[in-house]
Amino acid sequence: MANWSQTWTFQNGEWREGNVPIMGVRSHATWLGSSVFDGARAFEGVTPDLDRHCNRVNASAKALGLNPTHSGEDIIGIVRDGLKKFDKQAELYIRPMYWGEGNGPSAVLADPDDIGFAVSIYVAPMPAPNGFSVTTTPFRRPRADMAPVDAKAGCLYPNPGRALAYARQRGFDNGIMLDPDGNVAELATANVWLVKDGVAVTPAANGTFLAGITRLRVIALLREAGMMVEERIVTPDEVLAADEIFSTGNAGKVQPITRINDRQLQPGPVFRKARALYWEFAHA
Repeated sequence: MANWSQTWTFQNGEWREGNVPIMGVRSHATWLGSSVFDGARAFEGVTPDLDRHCNRVNASAKALGLNPTHSGEDIIGIVRDGLKKFDKQAELYIRPMYWGEGNGPSAVLADPDDIGFAVSIYVAPMPAPNGFSVTTTPFRRPRADMAPVDAKAGCLYPNPGRALAYARQRGFDNGIMLDPDGNVAELATANVWLVKDGVAVTPAANGTFLAGITRLRVIALLREAGMMVEERIVTPDEVLAADEIFSTGNAGKVQPITRINDRQLQPGPVFRKARALYWEFAHA
């Protein structure tokens, strides 16, 4: 049995401690994948962009055909209440989620109004910005007519899981995923950035991957600081030849990439600027 970190779960108006059961064997999401979630962070006493994460889980639910039962403000209040159960400086993952319970006219179709809701908050230490390794993979993100890519849906994650397994089996920490046209989309678990000649570049949000909240925040912060940021098509060869590579995402926020395939890299000045600006924003 898994040894879960300290966890509190909100469901049906009450908080319960631990990794509690939240759905049954016949729940639509259990066997047909109708679940959405979001991930926010609490660390060093702050919860940056909590409102955006709580609003996005509702947008994800709607994209999957589910009718949200809580407003973004309601979810923020639930989270704030749950955070009181942890040390103020604890490093936490905050996960609001919806899922389909009952069937619609067909068993494959979820009933949009028969849904579950929960918030899980648990201890998840922030990774130190020491750098991690990535490799190119053959795995791709789907187009909008192939999967609900406009939602942070649980059903989207098995393929990134395959990309991550592919990378780990070859001695790397993470893997680069492509879009359907063979251009770079993201990492298996975060958005990816490269730097060339002082210009920060990240793949344009082309509808095949989730343009992360931390990604959008870093784009704005760098531009406000007078740095050039490009959102555009990125080829695998460009990433391989980059001066710097780094990632943005909820788990580690802004992290340097220090190896790609057989090439070693150092955390660079644009990465350091992006991380410093993000931390300054988070504590403002």
